[in-house]
Amino acid sequence: MKIAIYAGTFDPITNGHIDILKKAAKVFDKVLLAVAEQTAKNPIFTLDERYELCKKSVEHIKNIEVVQFSGLVVEYATKMNATIMIRGLRAVSDFEYELSLALMNKNLCNDLETVFFVPENKYLYLSSTMIREVVALGGDASEFIPKCVEELLIEKLQKVKNRKIKGEYHVTTKKTKT
Repeated sequence: MKIAIYAGTFDPITNGHIDILKKAAKVFDKVLLAVAEQTAKNPIFTLDERYELCKKSVEHIKNIEVVQFSGLVVEYATKMNATIMIRGLRAVSDFEYELSLALMNKNLCNDLETVFFVPENKYLYLSSTMIREVVALGGDASEFIPKCVEELLIEKLQKVKNRKIKGEYHVTTKKTKT
């Protein structure tokens, strides 16, 4: 059985991620959608929220299993008997970073190969960060994220906005001399 792993923060999962997963699910017997606990990023969703959103978003794809992990993905992949690391490439700008990541993963675990998938054209420029920013500014991102993600993202961002209005967040500005 060929097991692949697609790891990330998925904050939030997008239709671009799901497109990559659909492609991987056609190629491999089992695909682990691995939601990372530790991240250098400052996620808007908790680990449990990201895990649940991922589960809901891919429940229609039978050979995908959503899991949570912490630590090095190569160690988790080995533990789960995954031999393939799935990565998405959106643009040429992704390639250098993704190649260096693949090479480091190969250095850490020689038995793990990296396979790159390219999403559909309409998702090539899409990122989780972009989605968060569009929704935070009141834009419509509904064609790029599952409904469950859209609803929770709007709810989360509204709570942040309400806290700012109530003064729970303090913004300082520098005065410039004129």
